Amino acid sequence: MTKQPYLILTFLLFAGGVSAQQEQMYTQFMFNKLTFNPAYAGNFVSPTLTTIYRNQWMGMDGAPKSMALSYTQPLLNNRVGIGGNISRQSIGINTNLTFDIAYAYRIQMKRGILAVGLQASMRNFRQNWADSRIIPIDQGDPGIPLDPKSKFVPNFGAGVYYNAYTNKWYAGLALPRIVNNSIDFAEFGETLSREVQHFNAMGGIQLEATEDLKVTPQVLIRYALGAPVDAEVNVSALLRNKFYGGLTYRLGGDINFAGESIDVAVGIQAIDELFFCFSYDIGLTRLRRHHNGSIEATVRWYINPPDDVVAVKPARPF
Repeated sequence: MTKQPYLILTFLLFAGGVSAQQEQMYTQFMFNKLTFNPAYAGNFVSPTLTTIYRNQWMGMDGAPKSMALSYTQPLLNNRVGIGGNISRQSIGINTNLTFDIAYAYRIQMKRGILAVGLQASMRNFRQNWADSRIIPIDQGDPGIPLDPKSKFVPNFGAGVYYNAYTNKWYAGLALPRIVNNSIDFAEFGETLSREVQHFNAMGGIQLEATEDLKVTPQVLIRYALGAPVDAEVNVSALLRNKFYGGLTYRLGGDINFAGESIDVAVGIQAIDELFFCFSYDIGLTRLRRHHNGSIEATVRWYINPPDDVVAVKPARPF
């Protein structure tokens, strides 16, 4: 007997009413910070376009897949940053399409820039109950919809982000979605599913091992109300500002306490304007017996890059 019906059922239960992590995880979070913190908008000298694709738990029918496109740039002599995200996540019969617009006011301090960001978002939740993989035991069950369900939900968020002028270290804290909107498709009765507030904290420091080699340890901590704390610890290396390599350990997982995964990434600054990165996640939980790992790919385009792609800093810090 195929395992697919049981997997689909698991995904339906996971997406239906559990108070847990509702935001998509990304192994390459260091290249996708705007998704986690609106105050990151405008942090680069160059207007930057980033696209990222993730295929999680390959080989499992209905497993999570996500893709995102983001844009950010500084304005008004680097005192303001703007940005936006378009992202799509799918799991089982559930698909979420999200539009985010971010604004950051950047305060030039003595040793760095403190940015305060605001975010407005619109999210579409959709369930395709016409999916051919759904085979109800009782064909006449009134609790099973006959047609796809769709719902639009607005929200807003906020965050702070600090970046040192020397680009040696950064830290940020954000609450991307503040309102606990109902995401339940039930027309009557008690609301079973709501958007859960997620707190994101990140930080890192760049160390110069040699003149040509830079090593950056960094961490992303995510907490959703009603769920365990998740964390991703990464150490990356950049050789001659061109060749990138990274190793990430993701906490979480199941009762074996081994963690969620170990992730390996390689990347290259192909030309001044274009950066590529690819990563592979090796699962550590009992679920690894049912999938072939996860992959993720990032492409970043610097529209008007300087000689060295660095974080924005003022001409004359005070």
